[in-house]
Amino acid sequence: MPSRFNPAKLFSGEATQYLSTEIAEHFGQNLGDIAYNRFSDGEFQPEIQESVRGCDVFIIQSTPPPSDNLFELLLTIDAAKRASAHYITAVMPYFGFARQDRKDKPRVPISSKMIANLLTAAGASRIMTMDLHAPQIQGFFDIPVDHLDASTIFIPYMKSLNLEHPVVAAPDMGGSKRARYFASFLEADLVICDKYRKRANQIEEMALIGDVDGRDVFIVDDMIDTGGTICKAAEMMKQKGAKSVRAFCTHPVLSGNAIEKIEKSQLEELVVCNTLPAVRESSKIRRMSIAKLFAGAIHNVYEHQSISSLFDIED
Repeated sequence: MPSRFNPAKLFSGEATQYLSTEIAEHFGQNLGDIAYNRFSDGEFQPEIQESVRGCDVFIIQSTPPPSDNLFELLLTIDAAKRASAHYITAVMPYFGFARQDRKDKPRVPISSKMIANLLTAAGASRIMTMDLHAPQIQGFFDIPVDHLDASTIFIPYMKSLNLEHPVVAAPDMGGSKRARYFASFLEADLVICDKYRKRANQIEEMALIGDVDGRDVFIVDDMIDTGGTICKAAEMMKQKGAKSVRAFCTHPVLSGNAIEKIEKSQLEELVVCNTLPAVRESSKIRRMSIAKLFAGAIHNVYEHQSISSLFDIED
């Protein structure tokens, strides 16, 4: 790496070691030394075991449940701040609680806004993340947010399949903008699944807007949790005459019996990123690495260069 007055140092939270190691390899240096001391009651304390005074520190940690993952990131940021780090970037491939981005019923929190406040209060100078469930969450921060996009990974793979009649599907109305973006690169038509939920993770009704007869369908979404929406959409599209159905979801939350649903579903393939650790392997799930993309973004931030070039789609 180029010699700078403020050297770059990368550290990993415990939940993201598998990814942080790969990011560090692409970046060209080893992860910094950090220990997580634990007390008998479960309380923990991160301890950075090398000097970070005057350094540009990048702390890599996704924040899925349990909330210990988020709290670990906050404590590590605080540790770096109190150790006189020059600049602290919280690298959060998966930003947990992003679904709670608005007050959609009485007496509920706007959790993602609260987390934005916590990260800033802890001492983060910058946030780096990927495919937020609600892109407007960037506006919850008063510090810079680098919002990376998995389309740069997914679209080249979609093109490599060389399917004759592709069509891109949004699993709900909220995902139509993302799906339209994919469709523009693939020069494909767009269809939308109109779904109605009575409560979280439970679909009551679903209808299809558009034609999939004889087409190869790419369903695109920011995450897959229980798998109910994606599997139901795949079944409906096959009933409507779809030739094949594949799903591309950035964050593989895959809670409960999601993997069993996917294995029994009409999906040819579920393509995900490695923003979260694998729950279990499945012949229908293909995991694609984001390490090179994040390493490039970290390098450009460190060198004060634009990261927009990282969003160029490669064939």
